[in-house]
Amino acid sequence: MSALLNKKILIIIAPQGFQDKEYGDTRQVLEEQGAQIIVGSLKLGEALGNLGAKAKIDILAEDANPDNFDAAAFIGGQGMVELVEREEFTDLARRFYENNKLTAAICIAPMILAHAQILQGKKATVWPEAKKNLIALGANYTAKPVEVDGKIITANGPKAASAFGKAIAKILTSNS
Repeated sequence: MSALLNKKILIIIAPQGFQDKEYGDTRQVLEEQGAQIIVGSLKLGEALGNLGAKAKIDILAEDANPDNFDAAAFIGGQGMVELVEREEFTDLARRFYENNKLTAAICIAPMILAHAQILQGKKATVWPEAKKNLIALGANYTAKPVEVDGKIITANGPKAASAFGKAIAKILTSNS
């Protein structure tokens, strides 16, 4: 299938401790549909997942230009917990959203979107332990595995990773 041919998606992960299944399943769904995946983080080199998966970092988050991508997907995991307020990530999320680009996040990563102040008044979901924080930052928490509100997609964790990837693909193909 090549529904996403000519689509370029930035996947943002923590340099250490990204969630293997969220990254792997999301990437697989998107690549199977023809998308080009570029991986970004806080440092170049190789990132290591919670369960040992490895990912090559192609670009620094601070150097990513939304004009060069169709979407950004922020991946969760233990390593992302301490990074949800990092300016490199919140600024990137805000720039994608303000450029009318699909902005997606799974697990704890929707907190990046919340700290970027782009979830205020939006339907969103997150890893259940972060529910109160998401609500405190103005999101309308829905508890769904995957939530779509316009150009924002959020998902609640590893079990939703394939559906998260499919939701990204669906939005990108409907906007072609």
